[in-house]
Amino acid sequence: MPAARRTIARRSTAPRRWSVAAALVVAAALCPPAPRSAAAQDLSSAEVKRSIDRGVTALTKLQNANGSWDSPGVSHLPGSTALCVLALLNSGESVDSPPVAAGLKYLRDLPTGDIVGGGTYDTSLALMAFAAAKDGRRDGARMLALTRRLEDGRVKAGQNRGGWGYGLPSIGGGADRSNSQYAVLGLRDAAYAGIPVQRATWEDISNYWLGRNVQNGDGGYTYGSAGGGARGSMTVAGIATLSILKSVLKQDDLKPDGTPNCCGNDPLEQELNEAVERASNWLTKYFSVSRNPQYNSHTLYYLYGLERAGRLAGKRFFGQHDWYREGAAWLLRNQNPRTGGWVGNGFGETNEIVGTAFSLLFLAKGLSPVLLNKLKYEQGDAWQTHPADARNLTFHVSGLPKWPKLVTWQVLDLQKAVAANDLAGALQGPVTLMTGRDAPRLNAQEIKFLRDYIDAGGFLLGVETCEGGDFRAGFERLLESMYPEDVPKLERLGAEHPVFRSEYLLNANTVELYGADLGCRTPIMFSPVDLSCYWDLWTPYDLPNRDPQLLTQITQKINTGVNILAYATGREPPDKLDAKTPLEDGGARDEVERGLLQVAKLRHEGEWDAAPRALRNLLLALNGTAGVAASTKVKSLPPGDANVFRYPVLYMHGRGAFSLGQAERERLKTYLENGGVLFSDACCGSEPFDRAMRELMQEMFPDAPLMRIPPDHELFTDRIGFDLSRVRRRVPGAVGAGALESDVVIGEPFLEGVTVNGQLAVIYSKYDISCALERQTTVACAGYIPEDALKIGINALRYALLRDPVAPDDE
Repeated sequence: MPAARRTIARRSTAPRRWSVAAALVVAAALCPPAPRSAAAQDLSSAEVKRSIDRGVTALTKLQNANGSWDSPGVSHLPGSTALCVLALLNSGESVDSPPVAAGLKYLRDLPTGDIVGGGTYDTSLALMAFAAAKDGRRDGARMLALTRRLEDGRVKAGQNRGGWGYGLPSIGGGADRSNSQYAVLGLRDAAYAGIPVQRATWEDISNYWLGRNVQNGDGGYTYGSAGGGARGSMTVAGIATLSILKSVLKQDDLKPDGTPNCCGNDPLEQELNEAVERASNWLTKYFSVSRNPQYNSHTLYYLYGLERAGRLAGKRFFGQHDWYREGAAWLLRNQNPRTGGWVGNGFGETNEIVGTAFSLLFLAKGLSPVLLNKLKYEQGDAWQTHPADARNLTFHVSGLPKWPKLVTWQVLDLQKAVAANDLAGALQGPVTLMTGRDAPRLNAQEIKFLRDYIDAGGFLLGVETCEGGDFRAGFERLLESMYPEDVPKLERLGAEHPVFRSEYLLNANTVELYGADLGCRTPIMFSPVDLSCYWDLWTPYDLPNRDPQLLTQITQKINTGVNILAYATGREPPDKLDAKTPLEDGGARDEVERGLLQVAKLRHEGEWDAAPRALRNLLLALNGTAGVAASTKVKSLPPGDANVFRYPVLYMHGRGAFSLGQAERERLKTYLENGGVLFSDACCGSEPFDRAMRELMQEMFPDAPLMRIPPDHELFTDRIGFDLSRVRRRVPGAVGAGALESDVVIGEPFLEGVTVNGQLAVIYSKYDISCALERQTTVACAGYIPEDALKIGINALRYALLRDPVAPDDE
């Protein structure tokens, strides 16, 4: 419903409320939206989280008094219990929650022989559950014993060497892809928890999964020997296993001077990459989430495998299929409305315990926020000199203090993203890593896409790999093409830049980073040092006989990567399904038309346009969520301009000190005394801007200074818009010589205001709102997180609409 455009009246003798039509618009805006469907394209993180909560409740109700979970028809009591513990831990339950604690106690009380007696599945799942509990002092010896039994139980000779069957050891040298993949998962988790796994075991596993008798010519994997019908569940098992092998079989290749040979050829890695792509092509051809492709049974078992394949291989898509969005939508549609659990269609998962555990693992692990995009910008392999760099860096970040429990990465295929106009998909990853040796070759559409990504809050990190190329020169030309009107210059970052203190304390003299400032932050960085090489070499456990000097270098480069990610994201990557871009406005109302709300931005000398897209983003959100028809064509003008009276709301932000002349102060004061509203904030909590703002208010209203707006003021209530009784605000630690600490506190909003004629005429936040509206905040930015900054801004505009500006007759 369009709202009448408000301007200050030329002649009026009494204040009056806004028009009835406009009031009805605001009232309509407060009505809750219709429930969103579970269709894949509309699925939200909130819907998935509610589904997970219901599934957790269903699973805990099925737990036995002794802490175990049965799996009727399947004699794997330790395995089903470990599977449920694993599902609950990944769904957000803590190790101290009663069901998890009871399940772990049950497993810990079992003799090792009882677990191993259950075979490969039980042993592997127990290792995974203990690793997820992260209590090495309690479980280390038990995990070591299970690891040794699992290693010893593999097939050690013949065509199945490196595979596993049901028993430990395998009976008669038999092996299958299902048991074998779970053995790999258990050994991987054990190794990442610090339990040594012999290299000979990994080499045998590689022999099994790369053998000609395993992968079909079309890329698919069968359950048993090759040549039969491939299955989706076995093919995703192959993709995940091969992705794991690329990490665990990494070996150091050092030059005579002790530095790594970053760009040597690794035939095994190439063979693994090719096998992954063949399997991915098979899955693309037969993709489904409603059934196990080419098998039509064990669908939930397959979905849990699909989650592993997509996440470990960094694939958001198989072909045109967004595997997580489609799979999650299907699971939500098929969740039991009464119990909250799931039942599948294959042996084992027809029991609600196993079916629910598999479903929870898909939903919870697949929902892990994407922290990093690896940019595929050309055909061939020029973009991935070091294939494991993004995967290793994100795995290292997972579980660090103040970071999400699990973060992941994805390949961003620039050509496909441009063709699909999928900027929102790109923004799932708040940081994009672009690596290469030679100058990148991008077309005009791809260049525009990267600029839109950065303008919408994304962060671009360029890393030059190998030697002798011209990637740096090409990267600088890329910036020139992206911003021809005002080319951002890459300059070496000094010790004062927050990136050197955002997580670890780094020495700016030895860590060479370059950056280009745009608005609130430095959203483009470049490293002439091959950071990716060292990230590619990183392992979560100590390799035997690794050179100590190399280990030190790897640690330093990993810490540099963590600092860049912390600076770029504030340790808060967006929810996977909810990444959006305000640029997707569906043909935003950029024309100033009669009947549209208009807001103008004030120009001043204190970096008045530090967040150039903040106001437009806010107005787009107002149009989309509040039902108010607002023009998104932002006008800027100085405070002394007589045209300020055309606008019911003025918007002001900045990062530096400023002052207004007497005529400007008088004009602005007259505007505010006659019903206009000024909405203002200090970008990233800028102290110079904050001081200048307070001085301005004191000069203009010496008898009505800035005062805190009471937390129970209607501005913060759902009578105006959103309930803002509890909001989240980032509080950086004190600036000093140490690493920068930053916490997110939850509490009442802190806004200040000036009251004129009994109503707020000035709404001011000394904590950042504008940079958050652009998603350009960093770990060093003192202010509200983006979602809550948007709600505060919408409420401020709604409140302003309830005032009726009046101008003096002589204007």
